[in-house]
Amino acid sequence: MENARINYTQVVWEITRLLQEAESLEDALRTSLGEVVKAVGAEAGTIWFYNSTGDKRIYPSFWIGGADLTGMSLAAGEGIAGTVVAEGKTTVVRDCQSDERWAGRFDEATGFVTRSMMCVPLVNKYEVIGCIQIINKKDGTLYDDADVALCENLAMLTAIAIDEKGLNLGFTEEKKAIISLRGVTKTFGSGENKVQILKGVNLDIREGEFLVILGESGCGKSTMLNIIGGMDQLTTGTFTFDGQDYSNADDKTLTMYRRNAVGFIFQAYNLMPTLTAKENLEFIGELCADPMDAETALEKVGLGQRKNNYPSQMSGGQQQRVSIARALMKKPRVILADEPTAALDYETSIEVLTVLEEVIKAGTTLLMVTHNEEIAKMANRVIRMKGGVVAEVIVNRHPASAKELVW
Repeated sequence: MENARINYTQVVWEITRLLQEAESLEDALRTSLGEVVKAVGAEAGTIWFYNSTGDKRIYPSFWIGGADLTGMSLAAGEGIAGTVVAEGKTTVVRDCQSDERWAGRFDEATGFVTRSMMCVPLVNKYEVIGCIQIINKKDGTLYDDADVALCENLAMLTAIAIDEKGLNLGFTEEKKAIISLRGVTKTFGSGENKVQILKGVNLDIREGEFLVILGESGCGKSTMLNIIGGMDQLTTGTFTFDGQDYSNADDKTLTMYRRNAVGFIFQAYNLMPTLTAKENLEFIGELCADPMDAETALEKVGLGQRKNNYPSQMSGGQQQRVSIARALMKKPRVILADEPTAALDYETSIEVLTVLEEVIKAGTTLLMVTHNEEIAKMANRVIRMKGGVVAEVIVNRHPASAKELVW
């Protein structure tokens, strides 16, 4: 216990430094929450803020691990977290599932199982402004006094930092989930060669959002994207698109789904070299029920004047813009982009990202897998995958523009 207290003291000092020196208070809060989750050996953590001047509900603003809570909320006094906000008292719960205050619909909605919880109120000079929630000790033990003290220190330092620096809370707007993954696994091979890449992914993608997926090689990013794009099938779990279940769809159903609902942009441009830019688009248009006009699509990506050029007559950035126009030909509900700037230099990458920025503004949902963390600053949300699961969900309240990115 003594060593734990010493380690916790170091964590408090680190959190203090982060919050005092932070250029971005949001980044510092998210990092600080992660430090506490790691220190106490928990699976997940959330910072909730209370909309005291609006609808009197609490909204998740930062969360590490666990479930995707985008668009969810609790009334003050509802659920354990809502009760802590209403009463302003720290609460430790050994078994949430049997606690009469527990709002079990979150687990039903997200597929995450909440077992134990520590919840501490966030109090500024005048009122309770939210709470910090730490979920599921990995070793199954109950949170002890040292754990509670650490969380209360984070709550105190967070409240002070918000008072001093200010924080635009910007309560999350609820949007329709166009894509839902629940308990999705993917296994390749069999017997001794059997490898499980996805190990229970739970995720909702909201209509009209730009979502960036980060993670080290082999964590399951591209595998998840392939399942969402109908290019591969899951092993277990459920995958729904706009309310329709594609979990066990046959090849014909998946082909129609890919053809009519999803646009694709890849690192390799995959343009047919013997066709002009316009002809590359028209070839795709012949496969669609209601295609966009090819020249209109090229105008949207700034290549109206290059419609008669062959791929060999265009730069890498121009070819990638043609591939974006090709994706737009379908008028897709969702565009999936797998490392679309990886083969491009900085200047050309910004050129391509600026085009994608306009696509997002027009209302298309965009999912992008990338190793470039700078691009994540443009996203509405950032999903970080680790070991085949969603390890972190980051909400950007103030997404950057493409021209603000530097690497």
